[in-house]
Amino acid sequence: MNEQIDNSSPLSLSQALELIKTREGENFSKEKVNLAELQRLTGITRGKLRRLKKNRFEEKPNGNKGRTAAKNVLSGYESVLNNFLKTNITNSQVYFERLQELGYEGGLTSVKVYIQKHKNLVPAPRQIMSPQGNRGRRFSTEPGQSYQMDWGFVDVLAENGEIIRAACFAMICHHCGQRFIEFFPNAKQENLFIGMLHAFKYMGIPKTILTDNMRSVVTKRDCEGKPVWNHDYEVFMKTVRFETRLCKPYHPFTKGKVERLVQFVKGNFLAGRTFLNVTNLNEQALDWCNRQNSRYQKALNLIPNDVHAEKCLLVAAELKKREELFVYLCPERRISFDGFVNYEGRRFGVPYTYTQKTVHVYRLGHELLIYSEDMKQKLATHEVTWSRYDSYCKDQYARPDQPEEFPTADVKTLIEQIMQPDEEDYFDQFDFSGGDDE
Repeated sequence: MNEQIDNSSPLSLSQALELIKTREGENFSKEKVNLAELQRLTGITRGKLRRLKKNRFEEKPNGNKGRTAAKNVLSGYESVLNNFLKTNITNSQVYFERLQELGYEGGLTSVKVYIQKHKNLVPAPRQIMSPQGNRGRRFSTEPGQSYQMDWGFVDVLAENGEIIRAACFAMICHHCGQRFIEFFPNAKQENLFIGMLHAFKYMGIPKTILTDNMRSVVTKRDCEGKPVWNHDYEVFMKTVRFETRLCKPYHPFTKGKVERLVQFVKGNFLAGRTFLNVTNLNEQALDWCNRQNSRYQKALNLIPNDVHAEKCLLVAAELKKREELFVYLCPERRISFDGFVNYEGRRFGVPYTYTQKTVHVYRLGHELLIYSEDMKQKLATHEVTWSRYDSYCKDQYARPDQPEEFPTADVKTLIEQIMQPDEEDYFDQFDFSGGDDE
C-alpha cells in the first residue's frame, strides 16, 4: 500500500514511528529504524534523532529545566531595583530609564519580570477609607484657549545632609496635554512670574490661565464673590496680556490635569533623581518634558507636541522680547551693609565700586548675573549652586590703605625734568620721497 505523505505538515515522532511500524510489520525494530526516513517525516535533525535513538526514542526532560543562569542582564542592578521597590515605586518605565542611565543594556520586559517576582518588597498600602467612584464630568477646551498651573513641593537632601524644601512649578495645556515644569528654591511670587514666562516661551501665551486661590494671585473675594487680584499679579496679567480664571476652593478636580501632572512628576521624574544644582535639575526636567511631550498619550489619543504645534500655537500668542518683561525676569534686590544681595536663599557679592543701593538679579543657566539699577551695566557673575555659603565677587571690598612715609626735615635737593626729544628712525636716511634739498 502506497501512502501519500504531506511533507508540508511534519508528523510527530510517535506518529512517524507508528507509520514506519505499519509499513515494516514484524521486521520493525527501533534499533534499526531508518533515520533518514524518520527525518523526512518529522523534520527533526539527524543529530537529535541519534540522541533519541539511544533512549529508544523516549524524550526525557532537559537536566537544566527550571534552573536559572547565575548572571543575566540585571546582574549588578539588584540593589538599585530593590531600593526602588522598598520606596513604593512600581513604575517599570521609571526603573528602565534609571537603569539605562547606569549602563543597563537589557530590555523593558526583564525589568517588568523582576518587579513581578519581587513585589513582596513593596510596602503594603494603607487604605483609610473605601474609595468612591468619581461623579465628575470631564470637559475640554478649544486649542490654545486655556492652560492650568500649580505648585508642587519636594524635599531635597543636600550634600551636607541638610533637608531643603524645593518648589516645582507646573503648567499644562488643557487641550493637548503638553506640559512644562521648572524647579525653584521657593514658591514666591517672583518665581511664579519667572516660571510662567518660561512656560509661555515654551508653550505660547493662552487666552486664560486656570489656577487655584494662591496668595500671590488673589488676595480675597468681594461681597459678590468676585476675586480681588493681587496688585503685582494684576499688573503682570495686563503686561503679558492674558486672563486668569480661579477654581472653586477645596475642589481640585476643576484643574485635575495639572494636579495629575504634579503627581506624575513626583512618581516618575523625581523617583530616585540625583542632580548637581538647581540649573542641572531644570535641564533634566526640560529633557523629561521633551520626551513626555513627544510620546503617544493613550488617554487623549494624540502626541502632545504634534497637536500643540498644529492647533494650539495657531491661537496661543508668541512671547516676544519686551523691556517690560525683564522686570519680572530680573527681580530687584537691596544691597546689605556688607555688600551682599539675597536671592533664592543664598547671598551673592556686589563690587564696592557700585554706589547705588539696589540691583537686579538674573539667573541664566549655570550663572547668576547681577545688573545695575538701570539694567545697563553688568556688575558681577556668580556660579549657581545649592551651597549655603556666601559667594564673593571680585573687588567686593576696598583694599586697605597702605602705610606711607613722609619727610621729617625740609627737602632741599632739586632736580629738573625735561621734555623727551623725538627719536629719529635709522631708516629715515633712506627716505627719498621728500625731494631735493637746496
